[in-house]
Amino acid sequence: MVFKKLLGALGIGGPSVDTVLFDPNTQPGGVLSGEVRIQGGDRDVEIEQVVLGLVTRVESEHGDHERNVNAEFHRLVVQGRFRLSAKENRNIPFQFQVPWETPVTDVYGQRLPGMTIGLRTELAVASAVDKGDLDPVFVHPLPAQERVLDAFGELGFRFRSADVEHGRIAGLHQQLPFFQEIEFLPPHQFAGRINEIELTFVADAHGMAVVLEADKRGGFFSSGQDAFGRFQLSHQDSMSADWAGMIDGWLHEIASRRQSHHGHHGGHHGYEGHHGHHDGHHGGRGGMGVGGMVAAGAAGVVGGMVLGEVFEDVGESFFGDEDEG
Repeated sequence: MVFKKLLGALGIGGPSVDTVLFDPNTQPGGVLSGEVRIQGGDRDVEIEQVVLGLVTRVESEHGDHERNVNAEFHRLVVQGRFRLSAKENRNIPFQFQVPWETPVTDVYGQRLPGMTIGLRTELAVASAVDKGDLDPVFVHPLPAQERVLDAFGELGFRFRSADVEHGRIAGLHQQLPFFQEIEFLPPHQFAGRINEIELTFVADAHGMAVVLEADKRGGFFSSGQDAFGRFQLSHQDSMSADWAGMIDGWLHEIASRRQSHHGHHGGHHGYEGHHGHHDGHHGGRGGMGVGGMVAAGAAGVVGGMVLGEVFEDVGESFFGDEDEG
């Protein structure tokens, strides 16, 4: 997408800026390439800097209340101070490294409802910053992350929702101050024992942690409690791991416990589970693929929302008028 906006600080006749992404599709740890194209106005101006920033919507807790804020989580100065002459055209090429922990927005061509990421361009002139509009960015899972999502589909899970939450996961090193949660409804064999499963990826250049949180029902247990598990493998080992067996084995283990002996530390995902291969029966195999799972689950979550919708007005419909973090 190309956007064009006059700098309000300079009024009529000021410079305008277009940002062009050669390909808006990327993965965690990938690179976005493009150009910032600046066209001079009616007079010479001093440009202080040109900055790109990745922005997403983050759920933040304030006391007993939760609200969504627009958070910029990665910045790149693509050009320092320079003088732009009247009517001058200047193209600034860039390569923008995407953080490994960037949330996933698209899975096999299906948009995860509620997930949005944009690339924002800031042009600073005479101590005034024009933040311009946003170019949408589509973040697809890493191959290892796709294998985990495929395992959820194979086991018969149903996609429920996805969001980004402010906070950190106990026991894991994170670069970003938030994490993504992808929520699933469990297959039939766990009905009445587990409410939902939340999946979080924390990746880096060497591998990834797969963090699971199971919300267990009360009644059969002494009370409803959460259980936590973590699998941490290299990218290479993740591609050969039996994710369906590992996830299914962990679920049967926590579902069979009468009482959880593992606490919830730091607010999120405190329990570290097994990270080996599990043998034995894997109930619920033969489910739909993850793309169909997302599409089917989204119908119940967001009603008539069309997956993969076009950003018609990124500056408003994408982020609305929420506060910025």
